[in-house]
Amino acid sequence: MTDKHQYSEEEREAIYRVIGERRDMRHFINDPVDEETMRRLIEVAHQAPSVGFIQPWRIIRIKNPELRTAIYQHVDAERIKTSEFLGDRQQEFLKLKLEGILDCGELLVMALMDKREDLIFGRRTMPEMDLASVSCAIQNMWLAARAEGLGMGWVSLFEPTEIAKLLNIPSGAQAVAILCLGHVKEFYPAPMLKLKGWREETDINDVVFKDSWDNKAQS
Repeated sequence: MTDKHQYSEEEREAIYRVIGERRDMRHFINDPVDEETMRRLIEVAHQAPSVGFIQPWRIIRIKNPELRTAIYQHVDAERIKTSEFLGDRQQEFLKLKLEGILDCGELLVMALMDKREDLIFGRRTMPEMDLASVSCAIQNMWLAARAEGLGMGWVSLFEPTEIAKLLNIPSGAQAVAILCLGHVKEFYPAPMLKLKGWREETDINDVVFKDSWDNKAQS
């Protein structure tokens, strides 16, 4: 039976395709993203679901070249620090390209709003739902960017307090992601960390359970 609310087969295929072809991009062509496209991407991020409809995301566009360089220098320093915890894989890790901050056409910082203490609708028992809401906004932008032919990469190698100093983020707010967005020569045929041999994807049968933890559902 066909549900009257169901999209057409072509439309459904496009949605599944963009999800399947989304990649965490690190290599960019240093060309600007036009403002009309940026408006669409920011709007679709702002349409994301949010607990209690609080829309806790704040989007900071980095336009100052010196500020972009400062962010890059901080992330690179954190890359070195992270490598020190990886033991035998340190050198392998250091060879990976983990960001495109200096190359991407548009650099964004996605942050959690401040003054969330009284916003308890949906957060009383699970306060981290505000972070989940910001993640939904990022994913919206990520998928829309792929549909626009643009790459996006989520950089997490940073100390939020240091980024807060650079961007004048108030106390109580928090930087969640540095987003590299822009034109790319090509999209990776598979996740980059898989292509580089860092890690294989988890089998779907290892993450779906029935009724209780680790009672694997039959595929």
